Amino acid sequence: MKPPRITLEQWRTLVAVVDAGSYAAAAESISKSQSTLTYAIQKMESLLDLRLFEVQGRRAVLTAAGQVLYRRGKVLLAESERLEQVAGALARGQESELRIAVEIIFPTWLLLLEIQRFGIEHPEIRVELHESVLGGTEELLYEGRVDLAIGSRVPPGFNGDSLLGVRFQCCAAPSHPLHHLGRKLVLDDLKQHRHLIVRDSGSRRSRNVLALEAEQRLTVSNKATSIRAACMGLGYAWFAESSIRAELDRGELALLPLSEGGTRHAMLYLMFADPDAAGPAARNFAAGLRQRLAAVDVG
Repeated sequence: MKPPRITLEQWRTLVAVVDAGSYAAAAESISKSQSTLTYAIQKMESLLDLRLFEVQGRRAVLTAAGQVLYRRGKVLLAESERLEQVAGALARGQESELRIAVEIIFPTWLLLLEIQRFGIEHPEIRVELHESVLGGTEELLYEGRVDLAIGSRVPPGFNGDSLLGVRFQCCAAPSHPLHHLGRKLVLDDLKQHRHLIVRDSGSRRSRNVLALEAEQRLTVSNKATSIRAACMGLGYAWFAESSIRAELDRGELALLPLSEGGTRHAMLYLMFADPDAAGPAARNFAAGLRQRLAAVDVG
């Protein structure tokens, strides 16, 4: 590979001149003399055999080629800055990637807000999110495929802190036959209709906490699919209340009038795969999530 003819400093000069609007303003912004900047641009034009600027009236403006190189130069400088950020993070012992498992009953909107905050503060760190169900969370922890997990059960060998209580409501579309029996419902009524279930993402799929022994079932892999199926009248399910707030408000879903068992509760726990080895990125994300939960009404 040939060494580059144009240095990063020369690309920085080009970008500074364009962004500042003049050689004089650019010289002041990067603490260099105007003659130094002029020479650097002339040197670039000579090495590239291209005109970067042309005079129009009293102003020097970018040529078509100059506009292309200016845009690509900005990208190059931004990538150079990100590379140095990664190097600095690695030197401080910070992870280059954060791997998280989060059970789907955790409020998605809140999780994404925290990922957004983390991404703004740490743009150099990639985030890999596993949206898990039941045993899938435990499996990811056992296999060492995540640094941090939020799950409804703390598996043996791990420690977890209580993070968020989740309330489930048994719901169906207002048009569903269960809403038109004209009385309080019992569990035997539900067993005559289709139960909507989100599949355990673990390979063993040994636990099905909210499943009834119903003759009819529709098992899906995605929370959103289950909610949409319920809105279409395909069945009923216990949904995390925060996940169906909009559907309840719009009247697409309604609480089933169960005499008992219509509301269920679960606790979500925050777990590090290895607390002693948890890096600053994982700890930062966990602390930010706790702060966010303390400041909002999840409902």
